[in-house]
Amino acid sequence: MKRHASRVLVALLLLGCVLGGLPVLALNNGLGQVPQDLDRSSPRATAQGFLDAVHRGDYHRAAYYLYLDHLPASEQPAQGAQLARKLKFVLDRELSVDTSVLPKTPEGESPTSRFVSMGAIPLKGESVPIRLQRMSVDNTFIWVVSEPTVKMVDPLFEEYGPLLTETLPAVFFDRTVLGLEPWQWLGLAVTLLSAWVLSYLLEKFLLAAALRVARWTRISWDDQLVNAGRGPLRLPFFALLLALGTSFLLLPPKLKLLSDRVSYSLTIVAVAWFILRFLRVSEAYVQSRVASEASPHRRARSLRTQLAVLRAVFEVATYVIAAALLLMQFEVVRNVGVSLLASAGIAGLAIGLAAQKSLSSLLAGIQLSITQPVSIGDNVLVEGEFGTVEEITLTYVVLRIWDQRRMVIPINQFLDKPFQNWSKGSPEIMGTVILQVDYMADIDALRAELDRILANEAKDLWDGRVKTLVVFDVMDKTLTVRALVSAANSSKLGDLRFLVRERLVVFLRSKPHWLPMVRSESRPAQPPPARDGQEDAIQGAPEPRS
Repeated sequence: MKRHASRVLVALLLLGCVLGGLPVLALNNGLGQVPQDLDRSSPRATAQGFLDAVHRGDYHRAAYYLYLDHLPASEQPAQGAQLARKLKFVLDRELSVDTSVLPKTPEGESPTSRFVSMGAIPLKGESVPIRLQRMSVDNTFIWVVSEPTVKMVDPLFEEYGPLLTETLPAVFFDRTVLGLEPWQWLGLAVTLLSAWVLSYLLEKFLLAAALRVARWTRISWDDQLVNAGRGPLRLPFFALLLALGTSFLLLPPKLKLLSDRVSYSLTIVAVAWFILRFLRVSEAYVQSRVASEASPHRRARSLRTQLAVLRAVFEVATYVIAAALLLMQFEVVRNVGVSLLASAGIAGLAIGLAAQKSLSSLLAGIQLSITQPVSIGDNVLVEGEFGTVEEITLTYVVLRIWDQRRMVIPINQFLDKPFQNWSKGSPEIMGTVILQVDYMADIDALRAELDRILANEAKDLWDGRVKTLVVFDVMDKTLTVRALVSAANSSKLGDLRFLVRERLVVFLRSKPHWLPMVRSESRPAQPPPARDGQEDAIQGAPEPRS
């Protein structure tokens, strides 16, 4: 009896092997005629075709890539489309399929292998394999999602599918608009609005709490720093809430990648934004402290220049790093960057030569902040123009001329060419007033008038250091008188020179005989003396007849 049973079992196994090796006459008969452009010739073609179809919302076409023969033929169209849709959400959320690593030959990994694995998804402590199965239909190899995988789609969807399936009406799930179902569009709109409102509330709450803590201190820097966070603090919250909200929407891989990049970019922008504000707040605070501590004027201007240039350096570094982090998200830019860094060819040389002038200007700006031949607030004479240094950047210097014009000068010029700095070392300065007077002018009286002018009318301009009046030069008709005066700075000196010149001219007007004059002397005209030869000729000439 046992021998008979063994023979029957062996016969059934042999029959199963033979039937398994025979080609299938048809697959998924209930779906109808297979589209001619449907490619299931290799694992890669099947996986790529299925993903393209489901992300377009063409679930009926995607059903052809599934094994559905275990379902009644009449139910295959509806059930196949539903299974394709459910499998899309499961794969988008839990398994990122890289089709480039799948075999692209009809035999698969090997002629004897009937299955190709795309990955595995955990389910209640177990691992569910997602596999493709090779079938022989009409003596042709095709690849479809295997029967065991298709049977596990419903349990996987219950675990990882949308949470709103039973809450929203069916109209939100029965079609696709621009690659997303209506419930996903609704969820995306709600996520964006909620993320913006919540980020605003979180920022307001945290800033209020931080400002209250900052007021416990005696310094104002932390209060200004808290105010600087208004705006930059909102973006990270928005990015975090956006990433959290979109994780429940089961977005397609491309849209999910776009959402992640937007969140990442917003975070980078927020950090860079806050760093720029931090630099400006810190610079303003240090400058205010230096001004309040009654530091020497020259030291204050020197420190102001150093802070301005250092802030510019850090700002440029912040912009460069932020731009690099933003661009390195993209594969094309990353490959180009790596290639440029790894190579030293003609392209790198050309870029280096093109950037040489810019780098030279940047280094000149840094050198200017260290050596400080000129500082913000200095009075300088450059290219025949006198003015006050108003702004120093890494590439140029802004000079405010006396008539309120602005002269922009390349920063290299202050290192390569000579210029006059009237405020270097000390803002105190001396100036001259030149007058032309007659030889009859009383120099002592002019000195006394200069003393009177400085002691009375110019007492707010003259600093009391220098006052002299001397005969500077002697001309053929006039004397050149020079008055030398001093002032606390060049601005006061200019007004002082104008005032002294005007008052001395008024004083000379009251003494007309001291003003330059041209003298002339009249003498009687005499005939020129005659020569000896001419006198003899005159004496030997005959007298005229009467």
